[in-house]
Amino acid sequence: MQKMISAELGEWAIAHRRYLHQHPELSGEEYQTHAYIKRHLEELSIEILDYQAPSIVGYLKGTDGSKTIALRADIDALPVMEEGDKSYLSKVPGIAHACGHDGHTAVLLAAAKWLSEHRSEVKSNVVFIFQSSEEREPSGAEALVQQGVLENVDAIFGIHLWQPLAKGLIGACHGPMMGACDEFKITIEGKGGHGAMPHETVDPIFIASQIVSGLQSIVSRTLSPLQSAVVTVGKVEAGSTFNIIPNEAVMLGTTRSLTVETRQHIYDQMKRIVEGIPVSFGATGQMEYYWGTPAVINDRTQSRYVEDVVRETFGDAVYAADMEPTLAAEDFAHYLVKCPGAFIFVGMGGEASAYPHHHPRFDIDEDVIPSAIELFIQLVLRFG
Repeated sequence: MQKMISAELGEWAIAHRRYLHQHPELSGEEYQTHAYIKRHLEELSIEILDYQAPSIVGYLKGTDGSKTIALRADIDALPVMEEGDKSYLSKVPGIAHACGHDGHTAVLLAAAKWLSEHRSEVKSNVVFIFQSSEEREPSGAEALVQQGVLENVDAIFGIHLWQPLAKGLIGACHGPMMGACDEFKITIEGKGGHGAMPHETVDPIFIASQIVSGLQSIVSRTLSPLQSAVVTVGKVEAGSTFNIIPNEAVMLGTTRSLTVETRQHIYDQMKRIVEGIPVSFGATGQMEYYWGTPAVINDRTQSRYVEDVVRETFGDAVYAADMEPTLAAEDFAHYLVKCPGAFIFVGMGGEASAYPHHHPRFDIDEDVIPSAIELFIQLVLRFG
């Protein structure tokens, strides 16, 4: 299949990416980014739909119009102090595009530019979703779904310029692709006392250690070895000094899973452990569980469509056929709960993008931006 974009469009996208990189905004605060995107969509005569800012949604009517495809980019940055010596470093202290959302936004803007300039070739209606608040709750994707952004949409696609995948590869899992991300807080109420007389106390720190051990048994002893999941205790708070046993211990952590069934199983097992172990030592345990972003589960029909487009556009060698899911989270999952679609990794791992996502020295390999634009355009042109 003939590729559609020019070198000039790729350079146009990179210029916009660098501007956005220098002017990052945190989740829920992307109002200048909103205005920047809106201005360019209006210059392209793309209709702006009525959705709550700072997200912004554009619409292009197709020549046929019987089908509608949605494309999504996230627009928020992270509370990270950027490091490095590149010419386009963040100009906002303590905030940086350390995940690649500036690239996603530029790619979608460039795809919108090409499609608006070639309207006669675009059969399906196209919804361009520039989404706020991917990096933190409340989820911008969930908010847009609740506002009805996917009404009358037949399929939705999103990309992530992905450092863990080698540069030159593009892939999408057929089914689960990224993990559900939940958080928990466990509180153990014991009975404090002198550290020299532990027999007169109910030690919540000791009990917390038993709970940590029990939580680790969920994955190792109650799930199939073929089913991926994580239970991590990332913070433990207890006590005020070295020789006093406290009354209370608090643990914070996260769970990750790839299926609805595994997610529920982890919760059920955690509740049993947190309530059961403390009782056996004369204490009480309470768990507060925060259901977060669900798993990214690609619709298999749409992920096969992505595979076909990648193979036919870029060649069989570009498609990452053996790509495995990751337990990193992504709120694109909220769209996939509502509408068939697929999330896609565009690989950029290599010398130019050597640092992982969220690292202060993270950067995009801009060489992959033209391929990402091409992918979005081809997904639209072949759809329907």
